[in-house]
Amino acid sequence: MRKGNNALAMLSRKIGICVLAGTLAFFIFTCATKSDAFSHIDHDVDRNHFEAAINSIKAAQKGKKPLYNDKNAVSLLLDLGFLEHYAGNYKASTEHLTEAERLIEEAFTKSITEGVTSFIANDNTKEYAGEDFEDIYINIFNALNYYKQGDLEGALVEVRKLTMSSGKLDMLSRKYEDARGSFGDGLMKIIGNLGITLNNALPQGDPVNFSNSALARYLSALFYLADKNEDAARIEFEQLQAAFASNKKVYSNPVPSDVAGAQNVPDGMARLNVLAFKGISPIKTEERFTQNWPFMKNSELQKPIFKLPVIVDRRASAGNIEVSVNGEKFQLELLEDMGAVTKETFNAKFANSFFKTFFRVLTKYVAADVAYQAAIQAGSPELAANIGVFATKKALDASEGADIRMGRFLPNRAYVGGINLEPGNYNVTVNFHSGTRRVFDVEVKAGDINLIDATCLK
Repeated sequence: MRKGNNALAMLSRKIGICVLAGTLAFFIFTCATKSDAFSHIDHDVDRNHFEAAINSIKAAQKGKKPLYNDKNAVSLLLDLGFLEHYAGNYKASTEHLTEAERLIEEAFTKSITEGVTSFIANDNTKEYAGEDFEDIYINIFNALNYYKQGDLEGALVEVRKLTMSSGKLDMLSRKYEDARGSFGDGLMKIIGNLGITLNNALPQGDPVNFSNSALARYLSALFYLADKNEDAARIEFEQLQAAFASNKKVYSNPVPSDVAGAQNVPDGMARLNVLAFKGISPIKTEERFTQNWPFMKNSELQKPIFKLPVIVDRRASAGNIEVSVNGEKFQLELLEDMGAVTKETFNAKFANSFFKTFFRVLTKYVAADVAYQAAIQAGSPELAANIGVFATKKALDASEGADIRMGRFLPNRAYVGGINLEPGNYNVTVNFHSGTRRVFDVEVKAGDINLIDATCLK
């Protein structure tokens, strides 16, 4: 019996070492950046002071504790890339977004081995690999960057990465279709087979039905029209209609009338197309949920804490966007609710993330319970053993943290509109409901797409 007690005591010590190592790993690798660290940057963005926000991010990267650590390079590049685009620095934006795309692809190849690690520690120990919606919008904004620099072929390359057969949208379709029957139901079945009942307050993760972007199709069609490839443009406009028909959670609004208008420009006239981004996208935040595990011997371990990422809205983006062209006015219409896309595609990862968190916390708590029983059987006073469990639980809970990394500065909605004009020079004003105005002097050419884009994240 003494040999058994010694073995249990040794196991207890090993578990203590593992708990300590896990806690240290959390503090070393996690990028649990407090939201208030971004407050001055958010303040600049809210006022559309994009250059100031860019400079603040760059300043915050200097020193021993950068705002984005080396495990969060993708978020840094996304934030700089989107902000540089809004500021009109299209070349710098392309450089940042292209590097972010490269790191996302690189991280995907590492995901299998690092996925095993995250069952032991947490997702913050891995390099952030971006979300599906971020990977899509990288190409959309890069296409705009190339167009703004007069590189139509570069813009077409970017949209083709999304829309071509076996492109990113096609891959999403297959990914979500394969996962649809297994994410939620499979997870609940596994946990149910363990005899564990889940707290109903825990987010469950909904099936994902997003695999076509109306915004990507709209830009692709316009760029094909500019390239005189009318057949390809027709197919993209059809795919835009299909996107609206396939997902009413994202596309609950009517198809904008500009979609038909862009395809019907009278001979001798020119089309001015306006794209506007408004509001700021939802963001991940950490929420805590408790679970009831009565099978644990020690009562301290019967109420585990789960720290899970959830998506929350930030600022509303309601209100009209009015465009004035030499005194003639028209309203823009909603094309894509990018915030809804964010929420929809986030669900694709949620069940997997939840299962890893559940398994990891369960493993740690069971180990702590075994250590407690070993201490009691080894003759430790129950008070001392309980104090040890209390300290261990604190360390275990501290070692957990939701992965809330993401790009923070995507718009919330994309609006479109257009007007047929005589070829010539025009003064164009985009008036946002918030009071923000964007003014453009535009030469509108026949046979060109004459696309301008304006942003107000306020």
